[in-house]
Amino acid sequence: MEKTVYLTSAYLAPVEYYAKLFASDKAYIERYDNYVKQTYRNRCVIAAADGPLALTIPTEKSDSLKCPMKDIRISDHGNWRHMHWNALVSNYRNSPFFEYYADDFVRFYEKKYPFLWDFNQEICELVCDLIDIHPQMEGTQEYKMEFGPDERDLREAIHPKRSVGQEGHDFVAEPYYQVFKEKFGFLPDLSIADLLFNMGPESLLVLQKCIRTNFKIQEL
Repeated sequence: MEKTVYLTSAYLAPVEYYAKLFASDKAYIERYDNYVKQTYRNRCVIAAADGPLALTIPTEKSDSLKCPMKDIRISDHGNWRHMHWNALVSNYRNSPFFEYYADDFVRFYEKKYPFLWDFNQEICELVCDLIDIHPQMEGTQEYKMEFGPDERDLREAIHPKRSVGQEGHDFVAEPYYQVFKEKFGFLPDLSIADLLFNMGPESLLVLQKCIRTNFKIQEL
């Protein structure tokens, strides 16, 4: 049977998230979990001149205390699209591959997406194509509580407040070139945008080195 993982939706998710996708045959992206703030669902972390910088997408307040991720709407508050794109430009314009990929990403900050899940998933699919990984991905149709022996529930495993690679110890943050490395040293598990803009096509090789052998690796 194929290795299947369950992951939360995430905005320009950290490197570990894409390592899980790369190592999996199939990934279900959760749509029916209750939305939680201060997670990667609406936040990514990039490298900036002053250190790690969190970019947060504002969301509209739900009418109920609990709201499934699939129903979370993006707010236009604070002109966030302009601010996020400017942050990416100002901090990565000197990286080796930013200009190469800029046109692929800028459209996400020009178009208004009503729902956060859809926005996140379209960026995720783009990143997978650019890195050249091809997991079979689909959104969940219900919130699953029980899993088979070849399934892994990683929905809460990758979280800003968890240590890198804490869940299962099958991820190691492989160092790679970063724009501000001389200033801060290597900053592990930043947004996949950091890896892609700095390493370009070699991002795939970095992901391969991030995966410990007890988790299946796809053939290159």
